[in-house]
Amino acid sequence: MNGAGGSSGGIGQFFIGLIMMCGGGYMLLNAIRVSSNFGLGTRLYGVPAFGSQWGITGGMILVPFILGVGMIFYNGKNILGWLLAIGSITAMIFGVISTIHFSLRSMSSFDLLVILVLLTGGIGLFLRSLKGS
Repeated sequence: MNGAGGSSGGIGQFFIGLIMMCGGGYMLLNAIRVSSNFGLGTRLYGVPAFGSQWGITGGMILVPFILGVGMIFYNGKNILGWLLAIGSITAMIFGVISTIHFSLRSMSSFDLLVILVLLTGGIGLFLRSLKGS
């Protein structure tokens, strides 16, 4: 009888490794804090002009978006309207992503070791179960 993945590895190792890997991954992702300082007045991009940096805010990106949507509603085949709307949405998405900050919450070294042992041990068991003996 073949084991996990058609190899001669154990099915028990496969599921124990999978459970450990998922548990460690969940605990690691649960320990990460995500914050953002995005707002319509927040500077998303800086454009060099006349020897200084001009800030482009989220509210400034909405102006071409509104113009583009208006042009699309007036004539749905207007390429400039579609470019303005899609370009503004793309700039807004990249601006939001660029303002995200990740940090690890404070925890004891035991908590961190449990997370790392579960994650790496689970990956090791999972991969060993897929390898032939």
